[in-house]
Amino acid sequence: MDINIDTLIGEATAYDKKERVERNKPKSWLKSVSAFANGDGGVLIWGISDSDEVIGIANAKDDAEFISETIKTKLDPAPIINLVFKEVDEKIIIVLYVNAGVETPYYYIGDKQRLAYVRIGNESVIADRLQLKNLVMKGTGRTFDSLPSSYKFEDMSFSKLKSLHYKRLQRSFEDSEYTSWGIVDENNNLTNAGVLLADESPMRQSRIFCTRWNGLNMTSGLGEAIDDVELEGCVISQLQDAVSFVRNNSRKKWWKENDYREELPDYPERAVTETIANAIIHRDYMQMGSEIHIDMYDDRLEVYSPGGMLDGRLIQLLNPMSIPSKRRNPLLADFFNRLGLMERRGSGMKKIMNAYMQYKHLVHYHEPKFFSNASEFHVTLWNLNFNSNDIMNDDVETIEYSKNQLKEFTGENEEFTKEFTKEFTKEFTKATRQIYRLVSMNPQISIAKMSENMNLSTRQVSKYMKRLQELNKITRIGGRKTGEWKIIDEEYEGFFDRI
Repeated sequence: MDINIDTLIGEATAYDKKERVERNKPKSWLKSVSAFANGDGGVLIWGISDSDEVIGIANAKDDAEFISETIKTKLDPAPIINLVFKEVDEKIIIVLYVNAGVETPYYYIGDKQRLAYVRIGNESVIADRLQLKNLVMKGTGRTFDSLPSSYKFEDMSFSKLKSLHYKRLQRSFEDSEYTSWGIVDENNNLTNAGVLLADESPMRQSRIFCTRWNGLNMTSGLGEAIDDVELEGCVISQLQDAVSFVRNNSRKKWWKENDYREELPDYPERAVTETIANAIIHRDYMQMGSEIHIDMYDDRLEVYSPGGMLDGRLIQLLNPMSIPSKRRNPLLADFFNRLGLMERRGSGMKKIMNAYMQYKHLVHYHEPKFFSNASEFHVTLWNLNFNSNDIMNDDVETIEYSKNQLKEFTGENEEFTKEFTKEFTKEFTKATRQIYRLVSMNPQISIAKMSENMNLSTRQVSKYMKRLQELNKITRIGGRKTGEWKIIDEEYEGFFDRI
């Protein structure tokens, strides 16, 4: 590793600087050595002031010997280092290269303490309980998704995995593949990855909460959420249902050109799918009581997932187009790649940015925004169709249809009409999402079967189906017994096949 002193302005995740070697307070710099070894390595430089002026070290040879000996006695285990002298402006500085360790955690031992440090942004901080667990797993060559779970393989079913495997790879999922995929380990124990792929996954912290808020924030005063859903179970189904939720709560603008139709979605589908897939794969599943949150507002879509950048860096200080892909849960990433749900290589953030780049010419264009800290990761996707002068509400056609149907019940009471319409629209949106999903899975599905799956009466489902047919969103082909349903809503048709 080489460095250019002139480019070091302040401190960064991979660099730290000191004016002098503090022999009486070695912890002040040993914690950075521990953090670098516990992360991706780094460089510690002595002889540079806080104002980035090169002041040099008077007794560089003696100080270098002290640094080397102190690392051997105060760090356990001792990391691999390379200590060199460099001459800058006729002054000698000491440069310590710390390699990324393979025997993590690397502890600082002193002051009757045994502490492991990690790098967060430009600081070296004490590893918390979860970070320490991750370091222990890293030191043993394991990841959370590869660890054996407390559940039994024989108590789980994997029909979703098998059906998607057959659909994408055109062959049956063999029993031997449970081991080769890492669903069970070499001792036939169900792994955490296997639990996450099970149809009725019991891992509570794997849930996704989706909400479409009415306005620009949660407290806009425009009423409660328009739509919300809590997703659990197999992470493959969660990805499909979460993307479906976003799509069902989005719109497309379109206009006709001479020989084709131009379309503009609220959010690029590739960006949405990649954002949610990355949240599922890279989140920290050891944060108990946490879950992924997808919050849709009039002007943006926000996705929160537990767990910051794997190497402790802050995404907002980096170029998202050049960040290498690092996987917190490599087995999950491999599953999604094998099933064609995402690519194994390349940065997900780069793909998200590229999905938006084609719309850069738009007047109201904003590129996606990324933010992270030690325990959180946030992605903001901006609504391409949003104009502050034209705040989006529910689908106009649906609302007007509802008002006309409800007028005879509400009379001239406008407030009652407004509240009743809002709730009616919300329930219809939820039902539509469920119906599209059920029909996509089984076009021959009966009203009775829909009723059972949706936990609604057959009468209510029939009303929803009639309304969808009147709105030219769905149609019936063939007779009552031998026919099938067909989605003719062009925004949704074939959606589940595409993801």
